[in-house]
Amino acid sequence: MPSLKDLRIRINSVKATRKITSAMKMVSSAKLRRAQEQAVQARPYAERMEAMLQRLTATVAGRPGAPPLLVGRGEQRAHLIIVATADRGLCGAFNSSIVREAKRRIAQLRGEGKSVKLLCVGSKGRDQLRRDYAPMIVATIVDVSRPRPSFPKAGEIAARVTAMFAAGECDAATVIFARFKSAMSQIVTVQPLIPFALPAAAPSGDTAGKAAGGAVYDYEPSEEAILEELLPRNIAVQVYKALLENNASEQGARMTAMDSATRNAGDMINKLTMLYNRTRQAIITKELIEIVSAKEAM
Repeated sequence: MPSLKDLRIRINSVKATRKITSAMKMVSSAKLRRAQEQAVQARPYAERMEAMLQRLTATVAGRPGAPPLLVGRGEQRAHLIIVATADRGLCGAFNSSIVREAKRRIAQLRGEGKSVKLLCVGSKGRDQLRRDYAPMIVATIVDVSRPRPSFPKAGEIAARVTAMFAAGECDAATVIFARFKSAMSQIVTVQPLIPFALPAAAPSGDTAGKAAGGAVYDYEPSEEAILEELLPRNIAVQVYKALLENNASEQGARMTAMDSATRNAGDMINKLTMLYNRTRQAIITKELIEIVSAKEAM
């Protein structure tokens, strides 16, 4: 049985830990509000750009000379996976769930006989992946969320991916991140970047230029010229959306994890305090018995 001094030290240690986890919970809660607002505000722009590109690609994809970013290079033998995680831990299973999906994707592609390269955005993903896939990691980008994600940082990542594609270092690119749903739930998402994800059922004939509401669009300049400009920008937009979603998911996961840790520390303090009181009462009772026994012996 531990002594009273050991119990006091342990109780004080757990109390100090509870203060830290409680402070981290409040900080993450404050950051979550801003991160959630940014993620929600970025979704409509990214979704509308993707929808507009899908309308354009419906008529261009089948033509000769279509942009490589749209149709790729035929067989997709070399794949680049952008694994977006956090630079810090203490956020529950946030990083592990993204890395788990990345490992599943790697195993699937390698099983199909394709080569895989990894671009890690965030040190936690790199730390977990380099144990088994160190030769595949081509680069690691850190501190993209400090103080918060920005479009120029996303543009740098997109420019690097586009340059690798232009140099023939990869035939396809995919980003894996966590889409924010709530502070309690984050959805691991796989977003294709190169080639562009074509619509499931491409329209044809006179309906090719019509929107969902029936409006007909005329493009000036040509669809090919617009796509040459918008496809690289779309990659930057989708990467930026992924960074914002990841940032909000990270703060939500950390807030939930620190809340759970704070409550667990409180429960542990209560149990240790009860054990301390019982041990103290046992010691006092033992001393009283010894005094009474000594008196009776006299």
